Amino acid sequence: MDGGLRPMDADQLREHAHKMVDFIADYYKNIENFPVLSQVEPGYLSRMLPDSAPNHPESLEDIFNDISSKILPGVTHWQSPNYFAYFPSNSSIAGFLGEMLSAGLNIVGFSWITSPAATELEMIVLDWLAKLLKLPGYFLSGGQGGGVIQGTASEAVLVVLLAARDKMLRTVGKNALEKLVVYASDQTHSALQKACQIGGIQPENCRLLETDSTSNYALSPGVLCEAIAHDIAIGLIPFFLCATVGTTSSTAVDPLLPLGKIAKSNGMWFHVDAAYAGSACVCPEYRHYIDGVEEADSFNMNAHKWFLTNFDCSALWIKDRNALAQSLSTNPEFLKNKASQANMVVDYKDLQIPLGRRFRSLKLWMVLRLYGIENLQCYIRNHIKLAQQFEVLVAQDLRFEIVTPRIFSLVCFRLLPSQNSKDHGNELNHHLLDTVNSTGKVFLSHTVLSGKYILRFAVGAPLTEERHVTAAWKVLEDEASALLRSL
Repeated sequence: MDGGLRPMDADQLREHAHKMVDFIADYYKNIENFPVLSQVEPGYLSRMLPDSAPNHPESLEDIFNDISSKILPGVTHWQSPNYFAYFPSNSSIAGFLGEMLSAGLNIVGFSWITSPAATELEMIVLDWLAKLLKLPGYFLSGGQGGGVIQGTASEAVLVVLLAARDKMLRTVGKNALEKLVVYASDQTHSALQKACQIGGIQPENCRLLETDSTSNYALSPGVLCEAIAHDIAIGLIPFFLCATVGTTSSTAVDPLLPLGKIAKSNGMWFHVDAAYAGSACVCPEYRHYIDGVEEADSFNMNAHKWFLTNFDCSALWIKDRNALAQSLSTNPEFLKNKASQANMVVDYKDLQIPLGRRFRSLKLWMVLRLYGIENLQCYIRNHIKLAQQFEVLVAQDLRFEIVTPRIFSLVCFRLLPSQNSKDHGNELNHHLLDTVNSTGKVFLSHTVLSGKYILRFAVGAPLTEERHVTAAWKVLEDEASALLRSL
């Protein structure tokens, strides 16, 4: 590697990293010039790149040119201020700096001894965040429970489901696996079904209980009680309940307190998924949406959705760390060390699926320190205010309807069909979404509630301002007008 780029060299790193930071900063400066939703066709990139890796080094300048001309056209710009699809995936200067430092140190912190600071900082920042959310004391690291950063909410629900499964099987016998039953609403994220598949739960024993508009798509405690009573009567074993605060389709909020009491009275593990809306609960006026969390065995929120922490950073708190470790711990000879053997430390490898893990707590620590609680609360409130403004714009146009009450920063709405529409206007709204997204000016996504195809407008990108919300509504109005004229 004489004369070229060395594997690591402080001066070369400084030179090249400065160029990369400049490139990324220019990207953010010009982000509004890109179509939000990538407009490429499948397979586009293989026609633009060679079919084998280069034998000799290429220049960073050539690579930057390829990124601009070949990669960026195939990127959907999640950080665009005109991105309103799915849920947000926040990036921030603080989160970026933490990610940068994590990449620079590049430790693999699976046990305390592999980098004590990585383990201890994770415990400290998750305690900070737990206190900010006013979570029960048993979720703090000083006792039997504590927090652990997972990659995603999908990993979080999987590890707690495995812990709950094994805890129940230790009581009823390991041959009872096919009798174990999971409960959640039909609005629960599909990650729960994947967790059941991985965990060996019979597909027919994953009860996704029906919700409707009368409860704004929240899980009814009465419906849950009936399902549990029916299953017990036929010899099945209820063992896991997943409630959601801020469902993916419409940000519905399941009533945690009554659901938690039902779970407890039936000896079930109670998990609360607040992946999206947990961030809002750092504001005192929204904290009541997680009232009842004191009944939970585990609680999860994604700092990488709406809390300015770059992906991935999913915070999971558990009442009993040992329950997780009993399902996920291994103790091979080559990892044994004095601190672990003496039970003096937490080894995060025992609370997750993989062995290796990144130093993810750095970026959450930087976000909390560089912004501070008051600024983070203002950030959340601003997005909710922008969503309220969009809701008003929709409500003023009698051609549209708001489908479910807005709770946080998601507005669910649709274009009203004509009286004689055979499909409740589903094709009409599908067409509207496609035409709006193909303009490249904005990106929205959809859901289906009670058989109706609905548009979702999720405010949460860090750069979004009122003018972007107004402009997005103008695109929707114009495309709706054109669509209705064509019919």
